[in-house]
Amino acid sequence: MATTIRLERTGGPDVLVAATVHDAEPGPGEAWVQHEAIGVNFLDVTQRTGAVPIPLPSGLGLEAAGKVVAVGPGVTNVVPGDRVAYVLGPRGSYASARAYPADRLIRVPDAVSLDDAATVLFKGTTAHYLLHSTYPVGRGTVVLLYGAAGALGQLMVPWAKHLGAFVIGVVSKAASVTLAEAAGCDAVIVWGSGDLAAQVATMSEGRKADVVFDGIGKATFMASLDSLRPRGTMVSIGASSGAPDPIAVGTLNAKGSLYLTRPGLAAHATELGEYHQRAAAVFGAVTAGVLKPKAWNTFALADASQAHAALEGGKSAGAILLKP
Repeated sequence: MATTIRLERTGGPDVLVAATVHDAEPGPGEAWVQHEAIGVNFLDVTQRTGAVPIPLPSGLGLEAAGKVVAVGPGVTNVVPGDRVAYVLGPRGSYASARAYPADRLIRVPDAVSLDDAATVLFKGTTAHYLLHSTYPVGRGTVVLLYGAAGALGQLMVPWAKHLGAFVIGVVSKAASVTLAEAAGCDAVIVWGSGDLAAQVATMSEGRKADVVFDGIGKATFMASLDSLRPRGTMVSIGASSGAPDPIAVGTLNAKGSLYLTRPGLAAHATELGEYHQRAAAVFGAVTAGVLKPKAWNTFALADASQAHAALEGGKSAGAILLKP
């Protein structure tokens, strides 16, 4: 028997309900994976609240790590006993075990624990496409990054530094400055402490940012645009304060011929070849010591609602795991 978290209706954390299901034989192209660690992401929260609509009823969760127990017909890339991890759909990683498409399973290197794999793969793959594809960060790039003390920020900052960037982190409160600095930020701004664009200009010796990674949205959008150099790139990666207001395309010209994009993980990790390449890069960065996965806290799978409350309420200071 397996335990799974079900979402029957949208709402607060209390709508997450544990249910017991029978183990199933994996079908063609599937593997049955016994989870050891499950990653929690803010996307899960937005799907639970209905801000990002999904068909209901549904499972929840898009990443986990564990061991292959059985494989279905036609599966040749993994065998029982393999340590594996995965990201993206189908939803349902909030479970003690499940059937999952075998071709999307990533073997976890021996040097990486399953807890670390569940901590880093989803957010690390996100960091990889943002820093390598959305805006190729290199030596001398000035990066402005919101949430520098958060779970994604703690991976993006050291990776951007490894690529040679000058990183200006933005945090929501003074207590988070130390975390952002420890991640490797060259400078840290506390949101609301002054004119953001002016502070960025001072910290970059008048140059301003080449690229802004903004996961806040409505509250910060215009300040982010004003923090960019001419022909800089605004990357909207989330909207924790609400969706940004519509912007006239002429505004981008008036502010210096700026570029604006709203990328997502699915478009960068659905095609299998690209997905496996990015996952290999993430685990390569972990084994090389560039990325150092660290979970802020772990919760029992049955306490998924508590994990959501911590993440949604801004109490977390890094990645969150569920443990079956």
